[in-house]
Amino acid sequence: MTRRGTPHLPSQGASGTAAPFSPRLGDLARDTSKEGEIGVVVALPGEGRNTYHLVPPGGGDKWSAPNDGKTLTPVQPQVTHITPQKRDVTYDSRAERGGLPVTVHYDDGGTAESLLVFDPSQLELYYYQVGRIIELRDKARGGKV
Repeated sequence: MTRRGTPHLPSQGASGTAAPFSPRLGDLARDTSKEGEIGVVVALPGEGRNTYHLVPPGGGDKWSAPNDGKTLTPVQPQVTHITPQKRDVTYDSRAERGGLPVTVHYDDGGTAESLLVFDPSQLELYYYQVGRIIELRDKARGGKV
């Protein structure tokens, strides 16, 4: 699953050109008029409603937000973990940096490809640490240390 595009944030004043955030049913939204409280959008303006209706993610009291959505901002998915990709690493000799292609996993099920960049001291440190992981694995399997 790939990550869907990030919605535009509300513009920062009259000179901004970004479109306002228009949440959809089921989206998480932060309501700035309620001290940044996060809620799940359970009803949209229209069909007899003049406001957005939200409820805390774990349940609780519903509340309303203005139908223009100006007090609502998107809640970005959080990273759950990062895994290496099955692609070759890179090394930039001019910058003395190594790169490891990785996949970033989010709590909404989305993913994004990225590059984990190592400077020389990090390369040395992670060389040692990955070697240590292999030793621990071998020991757990009853093999040599």
